[in-house]
Amino acid sequence: MSIKTLAPSVTVRDPKGLKFMSIVEARYNKAQLSEDEAQRVNDTPGLSDLIGSWIEEHRRPNQFANEEVRTVYGYPREYKGSKPIEEQIEALVEICDGKVDPSCALAFARNLPDMKQFVPADALRYTGWFATLWDEALVALFPKETDRAQRYCNGVSLMLEKIAASRSFTNWRKGQIDTAHLRIHARTMQAMDQIALTQKGGILIIAGQLGIRHGGRSVRRAREVFVANEYGTGSLTGTSVVYTHPERLVRWEELDMDLPGDEFSDGGGGQFGHAPYLSFYDGTRFDAVVVSVAGGFCGSSSFFAPQ
Repeated sequence: MSIKTLAPSVTVRDPKGLKFMSIVEARYNKAQLSEDEAQRVNDTPGLSDLIGSWIEEHRRPNQFANEEVRTVYGYPREYKGSKPIEEQIEALVEICDGKVDPSCALAFARNLPDMKQFVPADALRYTGWFATLWDEALVALFPKETDRAQRYCNGVSLMLEKIAASRSFTNWRKGQIDTAHLRIHARTMQAMDQIALTQKGGILIIAGQLGIRHGGRSVRRAREVFVANEYGTGSLTGTSVVYTHPERLVRWEELDMDLPGDEFSDGGGGQFGHAPYLSFYDGTRFDAVVVSVAGGFCGSSSFFAPQ
């Protein structure tokens, strides 16, 4: 009889445990409790049960398992995978009217890491290198805008305008690309900012897949089953990629791109229960859908970060 060896469990002394505790610590510090308030919080029963229930709910990727449908759609035949990364960088630099320095991105492109070191084996054949604008570029493009959230929306609006100028395009959320409606998912922002610390510059290079890995899943189901170093693609990255790869969206009989790296508020009232997506129907379209909707015609795009 063989004996199954159990993997050691993670404790608060391990990196992942330390991260969990740092989140709790940051939230506690942010509350700025007085001594009396702190004592009241500490003495209130139920905290241990609350944390225990939260951990049990989120420890396994079994939430929203019924939000998956079979899909027969894939990428259009015109799409042959990611283009040479230098070509993508040049295209993004051009639309920035020379305000963004590509030297860091080009230097990184000359020595790309081995994807096999950090991309899951089952995703390798769908994953390519893609260039995207990020916050340093937006600072250069919108120097008077000091609010990062609004700067992000400005960047998305710019990319939507550039796509519209290059092909048939409809923005079904025209007038709603603002901070009341659109925001970056916190997990995606953290990952992109970490990549920016390594690569520098306003153009980043990411290892991503454009939807086929999560075809037929709702956005929130896709977020649930992301592997540890997988993150949802947001609108700025999605539009950067579609601008440099117009052949990715060319007909309605294809798998369209959900953008789970962003959150969208349909009414602008603070409830961010939608996510943007890019699709094709009589031209390229930008819109948003409820995160619980599973359709065989869409798949969440994502990227993998080196660990």
